[in-house]
Amino acid sequence: MTAPAPALAWFRRDLRIADNPALRTACRSGPVLPVYIHAPEEDGSWRPGAASNWWLHHSLSALRDELRKRGSDLVLRAGRDALSTLLALARETGARTVCWNAVPEPGPRRRNRLVRAALEKEGLTVHLHEASLLFDAPAIRNKQGRPFQVFTPFWRHCTENLAPGLPEPAPPVLPRPRGFPSSVELESLGLLPSVDWAAGFLETWRPGEAGARRALRRFVREALETYDAGRDRPDRPGTSLLSPHLHFGEISVRQVWRAIETAAASPSCRKASLVYRRELGWREFAHHLLEHFPNTPDRPLHPEFDRLPWRRDPQRLKAWQQGRTGYPIVDAGMRQLWRTGWMHNRVRMIAASFLVKDLLLPWQEGARWFWDTLVDADLANNTLGWQWSAGCGADAAPYFRIFNPVLQAAKFDPEGEYIRRWVPELKALPAPWLFQPWEAEPLVLQAAGIVLGQTYPLPIVDHGEARDRALAAYAVMKHAD
Repeated sequence: MTAPAPALAWFRRDLRIADNPALRTACRSGPVLPVYIHAPEEDGSWRPGAASNWWLHHSLSALRDELRKRGSDLVLRAGRDALSTLLALARETGARTVCWNAVPEPGPRRRNRLVRAALEKEGLTVHLHEASLLFDAPAIRNKQGRPFQVFTPFWRHCTENLAPGLPEPAPPVLPRPRGFPSSVELESLGLLPSVDWAAGFLETWRPGEAGARRALRRFVREALETYDAGRDRPDRPGTSLLSPHLHFGEISVRQVWRAIETAAASPSCRKASLVYRRELGWREFAHHLLEHFPNTPDRPLHPEFDRLPWRRDPQRLKAWQQGRTGYPIVDAGMRQLWRTGWMHNRVRMIAASFLVKDLLLPWQEGARWFWDTLVDADLANNTLGWQWSAGCGADAAPYFRIFNPVLQAAKFDPEGEYIRRWVPELKALPAPWLFQPWEAEPLVLQAAGIVLGQTYPLPIVDHGEARDRALAAYAVMKHAD
């Protein structure tokens, strides 16, 4: 008897078993061959950064383990492009069906169309699903038929007119083919750093579907109730820490939405659940913008910002990257980023404002650094965040909004616990001098064992002067012909 033809379940940024439409469709087609194709060259100038590659390695390992528990396996292949690898696998295995979930970015969407057409031309059946977002980003339009550029009406439109689908459970079985084709070793993909600068990552994260479920349970149980007030406090464990799990699709946004919606049945969580779901809405909005304005990862949405007289200062850029600016809240965030591959969102805004407003360095420099160092580096969210900080994007902060890093630290890290953790050379300095050590009396610094300019840097700019300089630069840009 001839063995039934297998279906290729092509994993992309959906590294999970549950609520995976492509995998479920493949299971209905017959024996399933799960496959992941490493083809970073297809991502062009926005290839995954070093921190993302670290996460991907461990996420693929976790996915492979989950598949093996179910009697299946993960076929790993590497190549210049996914299409040629899929065609080779189809010929090698006799597969007649290919199923995958779309990556909601302009480049991958263009490749989807090309890959689908080429596979169908070869006589293969293609099933392409949307599984990364709550709503269909390309289809959302305002009353004038144009894409939204302001979050509040966008989110009102979504919540009043659209409904997220319910998440589906994992397939009860994964039909196994008679044999699996060859697979490259995960280590051969070269995703891990040759120098182990990521040692602190494993202290913070557990990549994979099981780690994502655990993070969601912890958040609902321990932090959701106080999320409304606690999400802006970097000194407290008040956020969900789900962003890298969502980016790599280890958990679906529908699963998260459903869990938060269920938790809202408790009166104590009702308000916080609305606030958190609104944050998921910002994720949707970021992808909506990227879908309709695909050049924004590199260019400002508002082109007049190309005329802003940005500076080129490699020395100050390096000081910012290394957390050596002399402003403790900024340095704490940048060091947290380097150590863990993540930074609290409030501190991201402070650090970003410092780069583009205090230092007048191009927002693209910050976006590239975050792209390389964040485990949750996401093209849509990264672009939205940096254009918001620079004031040049949709629904952006006004150009004249310039965060004062001293006041921000005092407001959101009032006891200084966050700064003391990540800038330990200042841990003996009492507040308020902890937020502005250059203002401390010499005896206070001496008692804390601090020598400014030696044990901790002096500020690389004066914030008051930098603020005036930034406002002047923005005024020039606004009035240029």
